[in-house]
Amino acid sequence: MEISTELIRQIRERTGAGVMDCKKALMECDCDLEKAIELLRKMGIAAAAKRSSRDASEGLVDGYVHPGGRVGGLVEVNCETDFVARTEAFSSLVRDIAMQVVASEPIVVSRDQMPADVIEKEKEILAAQFADSGKPPQVVEKIVQGKLEKFYKENCLLEQPFIKDQKRSVEEIIKEAAGKFGENVVVRRFSRFRLGQCS
Repeated sequence: MEISTELIRQIRERTGAGVMDCKKALMECDCDLEKAIELLRKMGIAAAAKRSSRDASEGLVDGYVHPGGRVGGLVEVNCETDFVARTEAFSSLVRDIAMQVVASEPIVVSRDQMPADVIEKEKEILAAQFADSGKPPQVVEKIVQGKLEKFYKENCLLEQPFIKDQKRSVEEIIKEAAGKFGENVVVRRFSRFRLGQCS
């Protein structure tokens, strides 16, 4: 099957993948551009999972201040090499994550960082909401667990829908970027500032 250079160019622009990877994905997907892009994303995420144990001690601290100067955020994102940290693509990723922090107000980077007392308090509130519902305790427990999952998605940065693409989570965006860079990429920490308060 002959793959046109135009198709390869389009898929490279959208994914940042190498020419041979683009060609292989297009061949596997019978020249369907969208399917090939999805395949490349899956390959990048799988490769990123393998790299997640590698040390990421380079990176950037960058920030975003919303127009008007009343709210802003700082974020530290790490990668493995200074070479990647100095690229425009990495800088853009860090800036997007800082913008995410400002726009979506996460509490922590990932659910394993959520303080136990915050989780317990949230469970208490949710259980109280359904205490008089007449539902069996095991049903209430399942409802509480479902609502707790929603709480994590709203308050853990990595689980939030990405502000520039609501169909994907921040974690998926980071894993895709790690696939493009060929390095482990880690959001280390963030701070969000609002005039008169800090979170």
